[in-house]
Amino acid sequence: MATPDDRRYTDQHEWAMVQGTDGTSTVVRIGITDHAQDALGDIVFVQLPEVGAEVAPGTAIGEVESTKSVSDFYAPVTGVVAAVNDALADTPETINADPYGAGWLADIAVPGEGGDPIGQLLDADAYQALVDGS
Repeated sequence: MATPDDRRYTDQHEWAMVQGTDGTSTVVRIGITDHAQDALGDIVFVQLPEVGAEVAPGTAIGEVESTKSVSDFYAPVTGVVAAVNDALADTPETINADPYGAGWLADIAVPGEGGDPIGQLLDADAYQALVDGS
């Protein structure tokens, strides 16, 4: 399974990637990993967080429903939901087809423009080791 090295990962199988800054914050895009979408099976519904909602790491902010189960997804950073992928309302299966691209879930604006808001998360090698059970 793919584990791109241009983003960071959580042990809950979310990915996070810095999109840029908006003048007062750093925007981090999040989604679920290829491993997660594969384990879930065919995704049929996604409940996304509300734009403007304040989120904190480890807090459930939405759900992904598949033909097998319903799973929460979690915020990997502290901030405010700046955008959600509204296209998933009509085509949730996009997550299965392209979890690291068109299947993104939300953008979170992390206050401040300094530092690396996702630096504490797992890099691709560490995440792949977790998935492999190493």
